Amino acid sequence: MIQLATYLFIGTNEVMFILVIVIMVFGADKIPEIARGLGKGMRMLRDASSDIKSEIAKSAEQQGLNTEVTKEITEEINKVKDDLEDFSGSVSRKPKF
Repeated sequence: MIQLATYLFIGTNEVMFILVIVIMVFGADKIPEIARGLGKGMRMLRDASSDIKSEIAKSAEQQGLNTEVTKEITEEINKVKDDLEDFSGSVSRKPKF
């Protein structure tokens, strides 16, 4: 049985169609430059968000706020995610043909 990969409810056919449109609009020679720019932008966004998180944590520690509550909540959320992944991993979806 062949399963088609879906990401955010976008199937393989839709991804291929989007790629064809991108190649037609920008040209094959510009795609690596676009991908490189998107990668740099995503890295900058990730770095900025981690900087903001660290600044918030530092200011909370300086103010004497109890940050253990957020750590406990994060641990509980991760446990629920793991349980959900274990449950959903056993459930397989059949592709519609």
